[in-house]
Amino acid sequence: MANRKSLILLLGVLAILIIIGYQMNSKSPDYPASNLHTDDYEPDKEWKLVWADEFEGDTLNPDNWNRQVVKAGRFNKEWQAYTDSVDNAYVEEGCLVIKAIHHGDWHGRDQYSSARLNTAGKQAWKYGKVAARIQLPHGKGMWPAFWMLGTNCDENGGDTPWPFCGEIDIMEMYGSKNDAVVEANIHFADMEDKHEMLEAIPFELEKGIFADRFHVFEVEWDQEAITWKMDGETYATVDISTEDKREFHQEYFILLNIAVGGAWAGRPDATTPFPQFMYVDWVRVYQKD
Repeated sequence: MANRKSLILLLGVLAILIIIGYQMNSKSPDYPASNLHTDDYEPDKEWKLVWADEFEGDTLNPDNWNRQVVKAGRFNKEWQAYTDSVDNAYVEEGCLVIKAIHHGDWHGRDQYSSARLNTAGKQAWKYGKVAARIQLPHGKGMWPAFWMLGTNCDENGGDTPWPFCGEIDIMEMYGSKNDAVVEANIHFADMEDKHEMLEAIPFELEKGIFADRFHVFEVEWDQEAITWKMDGETYATVDISTEDKREFHQEYFILLNIAVGGAWAGRPDATTPFPQFMYVDWVRVYQKD
């Protein structure tokens, strides 16, 4: 019995040493990344800027953004609480910063705080190019997103429940899957009023992870289709001209958030460094004349 206890203790110590060694040998990305000030993004001339937030002030612009307050577990069994605290969302170095914080000594529900920002009731658009330049977080259990919901969504003052309001996921990343992969998706109600989605289409970097640098994530959206691009490279398109995609022909608002844990994101653990950051250089909306 004594030998068994000693073996268990030894294995526990080895596991701790392995985790400490992993953290010491794994260089965390710098925030903001070194390419913050080397932005060369320029859309085609047919696109005209109709709205932007460049985050040039000292505080988040209340004319553009709402700070959602949501208890842990409300969405997708996620572990974080969304707060309206400036500890979780603030402006720094010309960027919006969303900060996910681990508050407890263990990993589980309600041990984290984060931010979920949206433009509901303030800024919304029907069709156009919707783009943002972002440096993402990384690690197990992290789920950052740049996305849109129909303005009629009942969560944000409308009268229509999800997925009947429609959802456009411009960018999602699941750190428990791969920090070098982002996904495109849509959610809607099919002709039988059942939840349907695109079945996420991935884009994988050839080198590094999305936390290493700022990248531009965007969709081009019109009456016929939604097309996803990453740093100008097209990687997904979906036809929305059919009757079952009727949700995508109305105004939508923008959301930005970091989720932690839950049904889809996987579990953060001792290898996941905290706090986690999502730096947003700018968010822009373009439309054609």
